[in-house]
Amino acid sequence: MRTPAPSRPRGRTAGAGVRTGVAFVAVVLVAVNLRPGASSVGPVLEEVTTGLGTGSGVAGVLTGLPGLCFGLVGAIAVTIARRVGTTTGIAAGITLAATALLLRGLTDTSWLFLVLSTLALAGMAVGNVLVPAWIKAHASSDTVLLPTVYGTSLIVGGTIGSALTAPVEAQVGWSRALAMWGLVALLAVPVWAWLALRERSPSPGGTASAVATPGGRIFHSPTAVAMATLFGVQSMHAYVQFGWLPQIYRDAGLSASSAGAMQAMLTAFGIVGALLMPTVIARSRTLAPWMIAFGAALLLGYAGLLVDPATLPWLWALLLGFSGFAFPATIAMLTARTRDHRVTARLSGFVQPAGYLFAAVGPVVVGLIHSATGSWTVPLVLLAATVVPFTWAGLRVSRPVYVDDELAS
Repeated sequence: MRTPAPSRPRGRTAGAGVRTGVAFVAVVLVAVNLRPGASSVGPVLEEVTTGLGTGSGVAGVLTGLPGLCFGLVGAIAVTIARRVGTTTGIAAGITLAATALLLRGLTDTSWLFLVLSTLALAGMAVGNVLVPAWIKAHASSDTVLLPTVYGTSLIVGGTIGSALTAPVEAQVGWSRALAMWGLVALLAVPVWAWLALRERSPSPGGTASAVATPGGRIFHSPTAVAMATLFGVQSMHAYVQFGWLPQIYRDAGLSASSAGAMQAMLTAFGIVGALLMPTVIARSRTLAPWMIAFGAALLLGYAGLLVDPATLPWLWALLLGFSGFAFPATIAMLTARTRDHRVTARLSGFVQPAGYLFAAVGPVVVGLIHSATGSWTVPLVLLAATVVPFTWAGLRVSRPVYVDDELAS
């Protein structure tokens, strides 16, 4: 199998002359803020529902809201970029997220808290889809640096959101602890506002970076469909593990602190994958061995939880964490499997919304099956069975093929 020629982004715009250092800072600032608004609620969910005077219904909505917003709003992010430009879309998204996160820390009304949470997640959803396209359009000849920075910052942001909120809540209360992430997000606003104004300023040879449609429906690309499948299945596992893995360990006899440590180990291991996979993708002729290894680790991790979760619990967590390398791999392939940044935007706007909508269903179904059976056996068996579509999709996207070429044919 012949490795394709190095990707040369086409159709660059007036804003494509961003220096590497500026692009690095801009990507870090936006990416690290695309997760804390979602991951920070879980650790203080009991305090939030008590403070708002609500019950389990609102708690259920809050836990399912990130996947739903990332899916539904992400699906229209490319349309937004066509109208205002990619950079302006990202700037507007992070501004909306920062403002809504700050305001929701000032309210004690449940419906307003939900509305502001939805607006914050909507802003993040726009960034989820458009930042990979911005990276493709503005990256220098180094095609690894910015995708690595982006994927790593996403995971770091999600990790610190879940790790720091509860300790801060203990000192200042849940409302201020959640509003803190709005202040952090505000740090990204000036940089992206400046980039948006710079891009929209008249300059020779270019206009604002609007996302055009180079032709061909994106779902006609087998690689795009396989990437959406891989992203959806892996995201579903991530949401299930974030929501239910500590309880599985606790039901097996581990203490709450030990179960939390296993969860933290799994999450932190994802940072290794985010640092590693963009380079692997850039230098490997095929990703097939990696995808097979991810599938095997997923199967063994769930098998260990099924047979004896309390024995070597760290091993099952690490195996599941290793299989989770598929997430940063898919994020990196949004740029690595496209030539034109406009195709990157369309691919991102297809893969991520479809994946997040599928992922949002996973924890709910697992919870319902567990409640109905009173055991983790059936949920774990079903989760292990998804290794088949997971591995198939991984093998399909491991081929060095550009989505642009599939659409053209």
